[in-house]
Amino acid sequence: MSADDVNISHLPDWPRLMTRDVLAAYLTVSIWQVDDWRREGILPSYVPGTKRFDRAAVDRALDQRSGLANAARKSRWSERISQDGDRAA
Repeated sequence: MSADDVNISHLPDWPRLMTRDVLAAYLTVSIWQVDDWRREGILPSYVPGTKRFDRAAVDRALDQRSGLANAARKSRWSERISQDGDRAA
């Protein structure tokens, strides 16, 4: 099964907990790629006791891997430094 085989048009938004097929569609990759990334530690494993992935955990893991999480943290830190500098002037 590929990401193209999963019909998600009826969903108003991506669900918080996703099956492997839905996660593959969300990431626009094959289910085999999801499996590979999970084994390699790129994606988190299933939520304990389920066969579902947590969308927020997946997003967080990919943000960290791509550097987006660090960029957001640096941006908030830069904003804070700027605000503190304005107060000191």
